[in-house]
Amino acid sequence: MITDELPKQPLLSMRRSDRDYGGSEGRSETILQSLAPGEMDTHRFCCSICLNPLKDPVTTVCGHSYCKSCINTHWDNGEERGSYSCPQCRQTFLLRPVLEKNTMLADLLEELKKTGFQAAPAVHCYAEPEDVACDVCTGRKRKSFKSCLVCLASYCEKHLQPHFQSPPFKKHKLVEPSEKLQENICSRQDEVMKMFCRTDQQCICSLCSVEEHKDHDIVSAASERTERQKELVLRRQTIQQRVQDTQKDVKLLQQEEEAVNGSADKAVEDSEEIFTELIPLLEKRSSDVEQQIRSQQETEVSRVRELQERLEQEITELKRKDHELNQLSDTEDHNQLLHNYPSLSPLSESTHSSSFRIRPLRDFEDVTAAVSQVRSRLQDILSETETEIFQIVSRVDVLLPQPEPETRADFLKYSQKITLDPNTAHRRLLLSEGNRKVTGMSNDQSYTNHPDRFTGWHQVLSRESLTGRCYWEVKVGLEWRGGVDLAVTYKNISRAGGSSGFGYNDKSWSLYSNVKRYIFYYNSIRTPVSGRRSSRVGVYLDHSAGVLSFYSVSGIMTLLHSVQTTFTQPLYAGVRVCSGDTAKFCKLKRLPLESVLIKSL
Repeated sequence: MITDELPKQPLLSMRRSDRDYGGSEGRSETILQSLAPGEMDTHRFCCSICLNPLKDPVTTVCGHSYCKSCINTHWDNGEERGSYSCPQCRQTFLLRPVLEKNTMLADLLEELKKTGFQAAPAVHCYAEPEDVACDVCTGRKRKSFKSCLVCLASYCEKHLQPHFQSPPFKKHKLVEPSEKLQENICSRQDEVMKMFCRTDQQCICSLCSVEEHKDHDIVSAASERTERQKELVLRRQTIQQRVQDTQKDVKLLQQEEEAVNGSADKAVEDSEEIFTELIPLLEKRSSDVEQQIRSQQETEVSRVRELQERLEQEITELKRKDHELNQLSDTEDHNQLLHNYPSLSPLSESTHSSSFRIRPLRDFEDVTAAVSQVRSRLQDILSETETEIFQIVSRVDVLLPQPEPETRADFLKYSQKITLDPNTAHRRLLLSEGNRKVTGMSNDQSYTNHPDRFTGWHQVLSRESLTGRCYWEVKVGLEWRGGVDLAVTYKNISRAGGSSGFGYNDKSWSLYSNVKRYIFYYNSIRTPVSGRRSSRVGVYLDHSAGVLSFYSVSGIMTLLHSVQTTFTQPLYAGVRVCSGDTAKFCKLKRLPLESVLIKSL
């Protein structure tokens, strides 16, 4: 801290008679000799206005010393206000005091200069753009140490001293430095706002309380802050409890991940042993089962890890919110707390164990048992083993089914990017816009030969395989000449012949739509569907639960048709268009994780 006062020992020495030291020169030498090396604080010989070593030191009647030019400039500015004050103690003088040179201090500084005296750097004391500057400092301002809610001004350590030394200042309320002090002033009455209107939920001054806010429910700002403080405590307790509950859920999910991995590893090991006995006939089946188990293992572990990550991010967000609430709770300025409090949003529903439960693990041991049964049936049942085993693997599900989406925002959590695979497109289909749009053409396109290409129906499949929960939307052209089929299908659907059409086999499910009607097809069974015509259709798939639903999307989502079945393989999105019709897979923005976990926090 910079101060103008000299060390106590030299000050006492300066009060003695000049003859004790042989004049001013003798006094200076004696003072320098009396200053031990550890007592040489060069800041004591600096001007508190310019912060540089005193130049032509003069002393005011209140006993503080400054550079002659600095104090004169300070008082020149004071003439406009009609009064003069000491920058340190703020003592006010009606008449401009007469300044006298401090001869002893001047001699002392001259002696110090001979010893190489320089002001110690105090760059860290100066206010940077991001700091709150002292309102008293002239020239280059120093950082504020405290702000006063009574003075409505900020002070550096030096200029704050009167608040600690002078009795009239000791009742003032000091807080951490703030740039928002002027927000405590009523813009209408130019008076400090110490009241709070509960009717209008705003801080007001005493004059406004009897004028604009007459007959309103008015209390002191301090009283209202006390009430809000209680609410903050309760909210923090809620957040902290949620953090603890969510941490427990994360630990439980970690245990489930280990269980899935362990069970899957054992199932793979057992199945390999069984299939090895059937070498070479069953080698291919062994590889297929292992791949399916690993795929299901990856799916389940991925789901657990995804939820675990969401919970961990929720913990982080809750802790961040708790920190914000703590900072607001620690705010000493009543008005600032009351001003910021309405912006706090309510906590969202938690994602912890109250919203999901762990399904008792039906592990991969069932797969081992199924493979053991196959061993006794040999070649007669080999054609059935793929479907039978894969169905069992797909039923391994650690988490209990989640609630079905209800709003479009809920569906968007599961939005799936869909691009079309040119290798599957019929030659009368034109793909565009990054393979997201398909147009029915009257002539063949220049596609190369490929075994996956449809040659019978004008159809195309997606590149992406679909497992878990997926949602996508398709925008259908306005022409609707021959209609459009939106489908999901297994990849091993036939590519040629009449039975290769979506919905005309047991490997695909399709919703046909045109300007007049909707029709659902599966295994050549035709089911009329009623519903509002819309140019945009949403498709929702829950592979594990065996749910496939189609929705009309036009402002609100209207369920057109839903199917409950069992899917034994990964699915692919499919679309069929006739000549002149178009269908486009829309770009959907998946909701950020924050809005999934904390919708309104």
